Amino acid sequence: MEPGSSAPCLSASPGCIPPGHSALLTALPLSPDALRFDEEEDDLEVFSKDANLHDGSSFSPLMLASPSSMINQVKFEDEPEVKDLFITVDEPESHITAIETFITYRIATKTTRSEFDSSEFEVRRRYQDFLWLKGRLEEAHPTLIIPPLPEKFIVKGMVERFNDDFIETRRKALHKFLNRIADHPTLTFNEDFKIFLTAQAWELTSHKKQGPGLFSRMGQTIKAVASSVRGVKNRPDEFIELGEYMEAFGQKISVLDKVSQRILKEEKDYYEEMKEYGPIYTLWSASEEDLVDPLRGMAGSIDKCCKVTEALNSKLSNDLIPIIHEYVLYSETLSGVLRRRDLIQAELDAKVDALVNRKADKDILKDEIEKLEDKVECANNALKADWERWKKNMRTDLKDTFLNMADSRINRYEECLATWETFLSSQSYDEQFDAQEEEGS
Repeated sequence: MEPGSSAPCLSASPGCIPPGHSALLTALPLSPDALRFDEEEDDLEVFSKDANLHDGSSFSPLMLASPSSMINQVKFEDEPEVKDLFITVDEPESHITAIETFITYRIATKTTRSEFDSSEFEVRRRYQDFLWLKGRLEEAHPTLIIPPLPEKFIVKGMVERFNDDFIETRRKALHKFLNRIADHPTLTFNEDFKIFLTAQAWELTSHKKQGPGLFSRMGQTIKAVASSVRGVKNRPDEFIELGEYMEAFGQKISVLDKVSQRILKEEKDYYEEMKEYGPIYTLWSASEEDLVDPLRGMAGSIDKCCKVTEALNSKLSNDLIPIIHEYVLYSETLSGVLRRRDLIQAELDAKVDALVNRKADKDILKDEIEKLEDKVECANNALKADWERWKKNMRTDLKDTFLNMADSRINRYEECLATWETFLSSQSYDEQFDAQEEEGS
């Protein structure tokens, strides 16, 4: 981080939080062949076509960050690594009403922070509440990298939309989402995050209604679209490089995600075939008296290797694929962050153009330009600092995941190798024993 980069944020704190440009991610499906988006529904959990705006997607006015939060926004590396907020997402429950069916999850929080009224909290939240939190974080911190949420999709051919596998996959992703926020040096002190963790359902609903109305949000969206069309004249080179890096990263991680999904499918098919393979040897041994031992040995060895393959598939499904897919979504998140940074700069560029063309009072424009320059500088500093933090975490996550997967595969293959070597040794011993008996006779 550049020396003294935090100064602009402290001297012009109101400009450090630009107007909300909330943009939910357009999530990528896990597999193009198996998944599709349901564009008609507001949420996978909602059957009703008449979704309540206040319940799921309203956003409140901006809340200025505290001075300590402002400092954290651009000085991540100085943060002490002391964990004082522990969050668990568990115990999913299905709720059925006259117009919709949805799942809620228990959010259990333990903390030693003085700003919390208690050391333990327990609330229940639905997926729409997580969407609300993500939107509020994007509004309050437009150039920070907000962790991605699991996307809204429907699995083709699924009879029961809320099957156990889907609910558990989503629960794990929501658990990671909240803990990523809790570990972030700035987001963790966001007031909406605290309310999300502590407020009862009626309190959260009331808090949501304090946000801007539908027409206000539509105005923000129109403004954002107009700014994006106008474009940015001079994006700094460092952000051009960041955008190019993320484009290349997104392409690579997306391919890796698709290949991993395909490998898992093939491994599962192999496992199912192998489960049927072992019993054949067992049945065969019943009709071949002279081959009973080798046939049963084959059946036992196949059964052991089958269990090893099942463990490998579980490791692939639970450890590798989720982290890869999370970074697929992160690549989309980074694109959104860059767009929001560009919107802030585009607003400044427009004011500068107006001053040059004398389209308004010069004194008023100069004052607005000065404030926007502070806002742009603060947004840039925040993004640069968070980018370095994210990149470091990304490399650690992927490196650890790949090494753990490699180590797991080596161990599992060694188990299979030992199983077959034991089988071959036993057969070699039996052949020698039979040969000695023949010589003796």
